[in-house]
Amino acid sequence: MIDFYYWPTPNGWKISILLAELGLEYITIPVDINAGDQFEPAFLAISPNNRMPAIVDHAPPPAYGNEPLPVFESAAIARYLADKTGCFYPEDRRQRKEIDEWLFWQVGNLGPMGGQMSHFVNYAPGDHPYSERRYRGEYHRCLGVLERRLVERTYLVGETYTIADIVNWPWVLIAKAMGQPLDEFPQVAAWRQRIKARPAVQRGVDLGKQWRGGQPKSEQARRRLFNQNADTVSVWSSEG
Repeated sequence: MIDFYYWPTPNGWKISILLAELGLEYITIPVDINAGDQFEPAFLAISPNNRMPAIVDHAPPPAYGNEPLPVFESAAIARYLADKTGCFYPEDRRQRKEIDEWLFWQVGNLGPMGGQMSHFVNYAPGDHPYSERRYRGEYHRCLGVLERRLVERTYLVGETYTIADIVNWPWVLIAKAMGQPLDEFPQVAAWRQRIKARPAVQRGVDLGKQWRGGQPKSEQARRRLFNQNADTVSVWSSEG
C-alpha cells in the first residue's frame, strides 16, 4: 500500500495520473496547501521541501529493505514507481537517457515557468506587468520546445508513452486556463488531446476535484504559501 500526499494541482496530477495508469493501491492523504498543511511536522518529515506530492511506500522492493520508504519530488516519485513496476520507463538505456532529459527539463523549465506565470495571473494582488510578461514569455518558449520535439513523434520519446509524457502533460493541460491558446502549437495540442483521452489520465485529474481552486484561507495562510524563507518556514513548521 502507498500513502499518497496530494492536492489537485499540476504537480499533484503527475503522480495521481501515474498511480492510475499503474493500477497501484494507495490511500490519498490531502495536503491542503491553502490551509498550510505542507508545514505540518509529520509531512515535513516525509517532504522536507514542504511541497507535495510525496509518497510513503509500505511495500518497497526488497533492494530498499523492509521499512516503509518515503519519496518526495514528483520526478523522483515517477522514476521510483516506474522502476518498481517496470512500466513507462523502458530498460533500453538510450530511451532512459531521453526520458530522464525530459523529466529534468520539466522540473527545471516547464513547471517552474508555468508555476510563476500562474502565480502572477491567478494569485498575485495588484498589477505586475514585467513579471507577467517575463513568465508568459518563458512558458511560451517552453511550449515551443515541446512543439519542436513532437514533430514526427507521437510522444516525447518516440512512439512510446512514458513517465516523460506523464510528468510534462499536466503543465500543458492548464495552458488555456492561464490564457495561453495552443493554436500556434498544433503538435502540442494534438499530444495534449491524445493523452487527455486516456481513461487513467482522466481518473488521475479527477482525483480530489472537489478540492480544486480557491485562495489561501487566511492572511496567515497566504503568507505561508507565497512569502516563504528559511526562517519563516521553520517558524511555521514549529507552530504546526
